[in-house]
Order: sequence, then C-alpha cells, then structure tokens
Amino acid sequence: MNYQDTINWMFSQLPMYQNQGKTAYKEDIGNTIKLVEHLKNPHKKFKSIHVAGTNGKGSTSHMLASILQEAGYKVGLYTSPHLKDFRERIKINGKEVSKQFVIGFIKRNKAFFESNSLSFFEMTVGMAFDYFAKQKVDIAIIEVGLGGRLDSTNVITPLVSVITNIGLDHTQFLGNTLEQIATEKGGIIKPNVPVVIGETQKETRSIFLNLAKQNGSEICLADDKAQEFFNCELKGNYQKKNINTALQTIKLLANKDLEITSKHKQNGLLNVVKNTGLLGRWQILQEGPRIICDAAHNKEGLALVLNQLKQEQYKNLHIVIGFVKDKDLERIIEMFPRDADYYFCKPDIERGLDANTLRQKFIDLGYRGKSFNSVNEAFQKAKESAKTNDLIYVGGSTFVVAEIL
Repeated sequence: MNYQDTINWMFSQLPMYQNQGKTAYKEDIGNTIKLVEHLKNPHKKFKSIHVAGTNGKGSTSHMLASILQEAGYKVGLYTSPHLKDFRERIKINGKEVSKQFVIGFIKRNKAFFESNSLSFFEMTVGMAFDYFAKQKVDIAIIEVGLGGRLDSTNVITPLVSVITNIGLDHTQFLGNTLEQIATEKGGIIKPNVPVVIGETQKETRSIFLNLAKQNGSEICLADDKAQEFFNCELKGNYQKKNINTALQTIKLLANKDLEITSKHKQNGLLNVVKNTGLLGRWQILQEGPRIICDAAHNKEGLALVLNQLKQEQYKNLHIVIGFVKDKDLERIIEMFPRDADYYFCKPDIERGLDANTLRQKFIDLGYRGKSFNSVNEAFQKAKESAKTNDLIYVGGSTFVVAEIL
C-alpha cells in the first residue's frame, strides 16, 4: 500500500470519531493496553506531559512544545484532529512523521490491528508512541483525544498532567454536568504526578482537589497564581489563560531536572507557529478584506472567539459557518452577532450538519443568510460579497476551517 492507501485503510477500520461520532467511542482502554504491550511498551521509553480539557488543550500543547524546543529538547507532539493531513497529529520539533513511517508501521502491525479490531484512534496513538520511542525524543506532549479516564492516551505516566478547563461538550459520552465531565477528564491524574488545572469553576474545583488528594498529587490551580506576562504569537485574548496554564506547567517541569529559562519561555511563546506548525487558532488569512478563521467549535470556545470578534474594526461582517450534527445549537446560536451576513455550509464529513437545516435554525431566531452546497462555495461567495473594509470570519467546526486552509 502507498501512503494514501494506508490512510484510507486506517479510516475504514472501526469508525473514526471525528467523522462518525458516537458509534466510534469506546468505553474502555483495554485495546490500547494490549497494543502498547504488543509494541513493547514504547510509551515507557520517553518522558511525557499529558494534556486534557474541553478547550485550549491544542494551543496549550503547542505552546509547551515550542518552549521546550527553544530550551533545546527534542520534543514529540501528539494532537488531534488533523486539519489537512493525517501526519499533522504526530510531530517531532515541528516536523511531521514521514509517510514512510506511517506505511511501515501499519504494514508491520496490520494483522494485530485486524485481529483485535483496533479503532483509528487507537492505532494512531500506538503509532505516535512507537515513533517517539524509535526517534528517542527527550519529552513528548500527549494531547487527550476525548475525555481523559477512558481515552486511549491514558496509559502514560507523565511528568505533569494538565487539564485546561471544563465545559459542557461531548455530553453524550462524558456526562451532562460540569462535575461529571471534570471527573472524566480528571481521570488522567496519576498517583504522585503533579497536575495543573488551567481554569476552575465552583462546580469543578473541589473535584480536582479531591482527585489530587486521593492520588497524593501536588496540584496547581493556575487561575489562583499570579500570571507572568509574555507576548505570544497566538493572537486572541482567550489565549491568555492557555499561556498561563503552559507557564505554570513549565514551572513544575523545573522540578523535574528540565532546564528552562525565561528566554526559552519568551521565545517559545513568540514562535509557536514557526516551531510547531499550529494552524486554525485565530488565524488571519488575509487583509482587505480581513479574513479570520478559528477552530473553536463548542459553546465555551465560541464564546471566547466571538467576544474577540466584537473587538475587531470593520464595516460589514460576513460569517461562513458550519457545524457537526451532535452540537447543542440551541446553546450556541444566540451567541452569534445578529448584524452579520451568514453563509451556511456543511463540512464534508458524515457527521456534518446539513446546510439547509442549519440555515433554518438560524432564520427561526431572526438571523439572515443563505445556504451553500459546500464550504468552498460558501467561502467564495463571502469573498465575492465582502468589500475591502469588511471582515470575514470562518468557523463553527474544525472541519470547516480545514476545508478553507
């Protein structure tokens, strides 16, 4: 199989959550335990940081990777989902895993994957661990895929665990309350491993404190700490909390014999995109008209991004938007500005919400806009309609952003 054949085969195995949703979710990590044993426990051959949370875990993971790279370490970075190419999920010092490694890993282990009915995500986690071990990284940043306690990544024992924040997302898997979701995400807290909580609410604070106490783990509540200030390449006021979370994590790493100076932190935050290749976080694509895309896709994330949008200067606002089917749109729609022209579209995946259905939900609440047959058609129409001093915002789903990048 060539690279594309290999990726197609991976996608065709047990459903990929990003495409199909609930049918792809597994409620145990037994398969991952079997997989890492089959691979001779590669996850035990490198140091790691484990990052969970409803929002901000991708940005925080990339900030941590960039700071550690500036400090001279060889840094693995495992994230999901990808925007354009599968290989974005697995990087070392910003460079994507090679196509040859992907092909070889699947070829070597295909019989095991098939006989144990491994999912796309389980295979990918195993691939990342195997790659980082073989490449002898100094440390790897491992981002949780979904939840925490039952996530495939939750076989590692990291130097530090990080939980950015808790919001009501993926409630069909994780629970309908902040307390339930905090308990699931808090499942990454390990015995005697320090944990950083980026942001707490009254509903979640006691849960994290209790989980840390049960595990004998030092806990840092980042929102209780005085914030260091560093400029960051990732724009958007909402990144301030992620910056603080990353910096509090770096402080704990200093107790683990990692040498990281103030200069490393400064340069790491100033060069996140250059060092790691992060895309789709308040990304300005052009000026005149200004076009901004952001991958925020749940209520809490969109609230931060839409608040940032209010601070932009423009004459008219054009919003290209699409969602997946399992979002609670009633909680989301009314956060969007009413004085905008909307271009409704369906991301090109099985989970994508029909554009006409989405348009009707907005129209029923007094918004205006048209639906289009594809993300690209909606985006092109917005660009044709916008004047030089207008603003185009593209978002609602990671997959919408992926299609226009």
